[in-house]
Amino acid sequence: MESSRQPRAGARLAKAATAAAALFGVLAAGTAHATENGAPTTSFGVFDFGAGIMPPPTPDGTFATRYAFYTAHTLKDNNGNSVPNNFGLTVSSLSLAYIRMTNVKLFGANVGFGTIVPFLSMNGHLTAQTPFGALPLSASPTNIGDADFQPLILAWSSRNLFVNVAFQVQAPTGSYQASRLFNPGSNHWTFSPILGATYITNGGFEVSTSIEIDQNTTNRATDYRSGTEYRQEFAAGQHIGPFTAGVGGYVYRQLSNDHGPNVDGNRSSVNALGPAFSFFEPGKPAVWLHAYKEFDAHNRSQGYQIALRAAISF
Repeated sequence: MESSRQPRAGARLAKAATAAAALFGVLAAGTAHATENGAPTTSFGVFDFGAGIMPPPTPDGTFATRYAFYTAHTLKDNNGNSVPNNFGLTVSSLSLAYIRMTNVKLFGANVGFGTIVPFLSMNGHLTAQTPFGALPLSASPTNIGDADFQPLILAWSSRNLFVNVAFQVQAPTGSYQASRLFNPGSNHWTFSPILGATYITNGGFEVSTSIEIDQNTTNRATDYRSGTEYRQEFAAGQHIGPFTAGVGGYVYRQLSNDHGPNVDGNRSSVNALGPAFSFFEPGKPAVWLHAYKEFDAHNRSQGYQIALRAAISF
């Protein structure tokens, strides 16, 4: 939802195109990024507590919003070493979501569907090493990103265990131009099975996780196909009345190589950990908040993320 970037277009188009071509060569060598333009295809750091719990069936469904802020000043190479290229990036995203769970049953689960639309505001800079020397580049775009559609959600629940599975399709609805160094849209489709689970003990201790695997199609504008991506998000903490407090994080791994012009490799990975909180009381908006620090990154940026989610059912 919020992990894409794009550069400024303008009078320096020819110079920027030269820099983009040269920087692509750097990326192809695997010194700074993996996946096309170094951006994970779908957002992560989304779920923490309650990852396995879907909203109840209601006449009008559930509306949710998520604000996330990501900042990084370090790029890591294939060995996990910092890349000296004067890198800096901030990404603010606001996502709007709608989920409708129903009383229809399939395999004993409630059936539902949903959609998510992200809006992105980015500000970043780096220095590209080109055959013509060092070239500083910057970007500050604001635009819509790729929309996610979940045509099928299945949710099971018991006293202590909650499980859901979903099939997600990310459509190339975001703004994209092949001449841009970074884009809010990916210009390709992504298909993702998702599994969420939450277990809450009788004493109120919760363990939650969400697992997603992204399978990407080819970007026809660049003939580039990003590798298969795996992400697992998690949280563990104690319920105290309507509040839950503990720790959360995520693990991101690229499972297969990128493929494109002069590219066959570039796998990326990163981990994140930090405090997580949630609030849930029937009849009131549910709220989630976490702050994560990334570590042990390879072939991608390493930074910090703060995310705030809220949802209410009607």
